[in-house]
Amino acid sequence: MEQLNEMGTELVRTLPSIAIAIVIIVITAIVAGFTVKIADALIGKTDLRPSLRNLIETLVKLGTWILGLLIAAIVVFPGLTVGSLIAGLGIGAVAIGFAFQDIFENFLAGVLIMIREKMRIGDVIECEGIIGKVEHITLRESHIRALSGELTVVPNSVLFKNPVEILTDKDQRRHDVVIGVSYDTDLDEAAEVIRKAVSAVDEVDTEKGLDIFAQEFNSSSVDFLVRWWSGSTPRNGWESKDKVVRAIKRGLDDAGIEIPFPYITHTFKERVPMGQDPGEPSTGS
Repeated sequence: MEQLNEMGTELVRTLPSIAIAIVIIVITAIVAGFTVKIADALIGKTDLRPSLRNLIETLVKLGTWILGLLIAAIVVFPGLTVGSLIAGLGIGAVAIGFAFQDIFENFLAGVLIMIREKMRIGDVIECEGIIGKVEHITLRESHIRALSGELTVVPNSVLFKNPVEILTDKDQRRHDVVIGVSYDTDLDEAAEVIRKAVSAVDEVDTEKGLDIFAQEFNSSSVDFLVRWWSGSTPRNGWESKDKVVRAIKRGLDDAGIEIPFPYITHTFKERVPMGQDPGEPSTGS
């Protein structure tokens, strides 16, 4: 009975503190709503991704609640200090960090990926053998849709640690193809025929320049390296390359210029019968 009386007396003593703590929590809820609105108004003027905006709003709201709950806990338990609470939270954060190291690594990588301007939704990228279109970026993983239709879920740490080639960073990029002509061809004439053929393709942006270089002496041909500018997506590249190859083939055929296939020359030595002088004519049939 004495213990119950002491507990009841202590509860009565702490009722004002509990009431103040409840008021602080209510005020915290109201302030958290205002801080989120303020953060949303400030972020709305930027070009941040929607998922990053949601993260910032969540962190602002979480920080407000943590501060309010700390103040309420100190009011109810006067023996607590800000230093002891922060130390306890720090130890807990370290323990959680070790337990969920990979999750936090991908989380931080996701935040950094969202902050940087490159790799937008819809870009075609290549990273660690993965080629596809970026469909979605979350705080932990990114969804890459392969050109053949499969979806690959890639941890953000993979995209952050390794080089990422963004194929569609610009609207256009340069494509190339190698064309071989026979050794008896006038190279200046062949280059001019190729230039006219490629320039006539609608998908080729001739304003950015068209390069035709006599590149090397191959086994059966002299090879030209042809480079042009067209759309940056893989399909744009395939379509423009298809039309460029067809146009070059048609132009060379019309000009009577051969596109050689590999030649093979066979050399046979005459066999001399045993016992016969190599200088004597062979009597064999």
